[in-house]
Amino acid sequence: MAISPGKDAAFSSQKSALSESPRTKKFPLTEEEIFYMNCRAAYLTVFKSSLENIISKEQLYLALQHAGRNPSQKTINKYWTPQTAKLNFDDFCIILRKEKPTSKAELLKSFKQLDVNDDGSILHTDLYKLLTKRGEKMTREEVNAVISLADVNADGKFDYIKFCKLYMTTIEQCLKTTVEKLEVDSKLRRQQFGSHTGGSPERDPSPVPKPSPRIIRKTDQETFSNKGDSRSSLLATTRKFKTSVSFTITMGANSNRNSKLTEPNSIKEWQCVQSKGCFFLEEDGEIISHQYRMQIAQRSMVYLTIKPLNLSQVEGKPSPWLSVDTALYILKENENQVNLQLMCFTELRDREVFGWTGELGPGIYWLIPSTTGCRLRKEIKPITEEAQLVYRDETGELFLTKEFRSTLSDIFEVIDLDGNGLLSLEEYNFFELRTSGEKCDEDAWAVCRDNFDTKKNELTRQGFMDLNLMEANDREGDPRDLWVTLHSMGYNKALELTEACPFVIDIYADKCKPRIKAVHMEACSGQLEKAICKYVLNKGDARVMDGYENIIVHTYKRDTWITSVIENKSDNKVIIHINNELSKNCINNRGLNIFAVEVAPKSTMVCQHVMPLNERQEWIYYCVYSLIS
Repeated sequence: MAISPGKDAAFSSQKSALSESPRTKKFPLTEEEIFYMNCRAAYLTVFKSSLENIISKEQLYLALQHAGRNPSQKTINKYWTPQTAKLNFDDFCIILRKEKPTSKAELLKSFKQLDVNDDGSILHTDLYKLLTKRGEKMTREEVNAVISLADVNADGKFDYIKFCKLYMTTIEQCLKTTVEKLEVDSKLRRQQFGSHTGGSPERDPSPVPKPSPRIIRKTDQETFSNKGDSRSSLLATTRKFKTSVSFTITMGANSNRNSKLTEPNSIKEWQCVQSKGCFFLEEDGEIISHQYRMQIAQRSMVYLTIKPLNLSQVEGKPSPWLSVDTALYILKENENQVNLQLMCFTELRDREVFGWTGELGPGIYWLIPSTTGCRLRKEIKPITEEAQLVYRDETGELFLTKEFRSTLSDIFEVIDLDGNGLLSLEEYNFFELRTSGEKCDEDAWAVCRDNFDTKKNELTRQGFMDLNLMEANDREGDPRDLWVTLHSMGYNKALELTEACPFVIDIYADKCKPRIKAVHMEACSGQLEKAICKYVLNKGDARVMDGYENIIVHTYKRDTWITSVIENKSDNKVIIHINNELSKNCINNRGLNIFAVEVAPKSTMVCQHVMPLNERQEWIYYCVYSLIS
């Protein structure tokens, strides 16, 4: 989803369209600012305000076109499913990060496959077959419309080189017109746009550039204190809000020393079980993970921990998942499973380990892993060189590369949930559901046992390697399907694990041996959202919006993170504008300093999680919550 705008084919034209604006003559725009300006420009071509929602496929298609994309019906259906009721501006930005504009090179490459004479043209008969019988099929009328374009057709041939040039020129002009419209319309430019503010830079006498979205420097804080009406977009727009409430919390460096997790003294005598799992980052930014059922046979003292799983470390390669925060919520199952009872969560910490110690009665418990999402984020850096997955020796036989085998070994380690060095059918099916969306049935598993190395009816590590080698051979060495698997498991093109965080759960009990079983792989929402809201409402600092007693902001502070929950007791939905611009050394799970959320009537919602960007430095959480008029 996160991409480098500098790699987009249309980005250079977007940049040039902006380069002549008064603002850019004064202060050069960053690539991130250019990206969001183009997002805003496209969105506001279709809607009056960025707070309006996309409520139909047609609106989504139109907005994407104005952003320089040419989405297929398959692309639209990917983001607008039968369950989709609406998409907001932030959703739109996420889609644009994922859906890169088609480059001229990609277009030429597609057409060149049909250019039998290598003369830059395709016979109309061949073009007709391509467009009506392959891929997303076009109608006869649509094909005729393409063939009738005078500038790119002659003598029964389609000049695809001219067509690609015409197509790119049209896209660039559309983008330029959209951005220029936003530049000219100062009223639109001053609106609040979900995550960023289109200020009025011509009136700003300060030569200080806009601060980084992640950190406020000391000079920026001084600017805020001394600049009167041009202090920041926060103060410049307060008249638009009915009321506001703010929180300021200063946290010291390495502040987790006050709530350190310690093992019980007699833990060596307790009985222990372990299970592994993984957080996966979806294309839309949602996080899913394994979820578990735990059985405690008799009342016991229990010690639970969760931490990132330490996989094989390759020298020179980063291990970003090791810094991801993890937590485990324990909910007790009642006769009615709809409302599980929150018992506790692992709020104590010792370095990367989060844990809890306490007494649990006999019964069935749900263990729901959680991460704030502050450090498990979509990758932004571009990958310049794709790793090689397979190769052929001098005889032509296909082999997996050493790097790919190492990665497969790590994947095996992650999906081997019970850690016995073998994959059961249940464990393998979690992997299959993640990578292909389908389960392997008993018959298919029997075939797998007959053809690959197994032990005790379970797949060995070598069998797992051979299974992937067979897939490569089935595709005659084409690695595309292997890359689908790798991307699904969180790996990038350099075989770095960047969009997943494997973890391990340890459970100790003094009176009985706990039993744990992974039962689902689902989004970290639903019961978890309810559990977090309930905990924050009970433990957090509550502040009522002045003049609106039914709207309450709850903030819960731990040593290494802060969570805010908005409670709306009124009979109407409300829109709350959140501004984190003055926070220092902070990162939140939304990745946005400024955004707006809609809270349904009679409901609560998790607004944001905030953590220090650098735990070794002091961090200051300064957030203003405003009710939008």
